[in-house]
Amino acid sequence: MRNAVTISLPEPLTRELDLVSREAGTSRSEIVREALKKYFALREYRALRAELVIEAEAKGIVTDKDVFDQVS
Repeated sequence: MRNAVTISLPEPLTRELDLVSREAGTSRSEIVREALKKYFALREYRALRAELVIEAEAKGIVTDKDVFDQVS
């Protein structure tokens, strides 16, 4: 099921969205959908990373070498 969502964009963003849409040969909706998917994935990644950094630091794992030593 699809839902329509109306958003307001500043003129410069609208122009850029239209330009990218034409260059990619796809709809503005598809570009916004993909951008939102990437935004949500990045947001989830950052949240998970923040949790794991706390756990790693508690175990004394703070450098790339520490990580390498753990997985080797």
